[in-house]
Amino acid sequence: MTREHFGTLKDGRTVERITLENDAIRASIITLGATLQDLRMAGLDRPLTLGSSNVADYEDGGGLHYFGAIVGPVANRISKARTVFDGRELQFDANGLGGHVLHGGAAGLHHKLWQVEETTQTRLLLSTTAEDGEGGFPANRRFEAEFTLDGANLTLRLRVETDAPTLMNLANHSYWNLGDSDDFHGHKLQIDADTYLPCDETDIATGEIRKVAGTALDFRSGRELTASDSIDNNFCLSDQRMPLRPVGSLTGPDGVRLGIETTEPGLQIYDTRHLPPEGVPGHGGKVYRPRAGVAIEAQFWPDAPTHPAFPSIRMEPGETWEQTTRFTFSKG
Repeated sequence: MTREHFGTLKDGRTVERITLENDAIRASIITLGATLQDLRMAGLDRPLTLGSSNVADYEDGGGLHYFGAIVGPVANRISKARTVFDGRELQFDANGLGGHVLHGGAAGLHHKLWQVEETTQTRLLLSTTAEDGEGGFPANRRFEAEFTLDGANLTLRLRVETDAPTLMNLANHSYWNLGDSDDFHGHKLQIDADTYLPCDETDIATGEIRKVAGTALDFRSGRELTASDSIDNNFCLSDQRMPLRPVGSLTGPDGVRLGIETTEPGLQIYDTRHLPPEGVPGHGGKVYRPRAGVAIEAQFWPDAPTHPAFPSIRMEPGETWEQTTRFTFSKG
């Protein structure tokens, strides 16, 4: 394990990088956003996740402020940045396309400087807090992110405590490119989902739950991603949180495979199509342009407060709230 200075934010605060390592994989996490900044397999001299060595790239305006971060307190979108909760209207930061709130808005967890609680060679525990009313969300909340290496597995456990009823939906927002190319074409995606959530032109879920059969979003048997794919959708794995189970995989052109297990009922897949054509800076001097990688975000279904038929993201005080997602790396 190494713990080092990663950079200084515009407001003068220091960001650290903690690198966990065993014989199979090495994972670097920065304290800004509890962000998975780099992930490498032993014997493979390239990063498997998109990121940067420059802290400024992770701040607002830098282009990578969601890359690898923990997003929340409500990941994804809430329609028109408002909802009625326990009889009162909550207003959020309308930072997304169409006036929706995206990933918690300006008060999102990706902006937080998380604290290092514990660390060993293969384990890191980070924490942060949010006050009642921050970003429009109710309750005083405490968040933990625990990263653990075990062989070729990286396990992420997210835990939350609250002192009042609130809304909660967290996700790791890493982008993956398992090959050497500048885009994800030729990667094979497989998802154990019979249904998905269609979206409108503002990327908000319409409320329909549609079968994947006969559509371009049928990845049950796995297929290669191509330039014609356009994906920013939630795939419905279940209607409630489940015990940890395999839900899908991504395989690169040269056989590097990322297996995904999660407890969560949804898997958001996003194709990075909204990156600017001129690109944003990344690892090793690379420039990340549209379709540079695939975001695979285990979470609850988006815009749940608007759609009563979706799994609820309501959280009560005293509730044990824990999400587990495991990333497993191998090479065929």
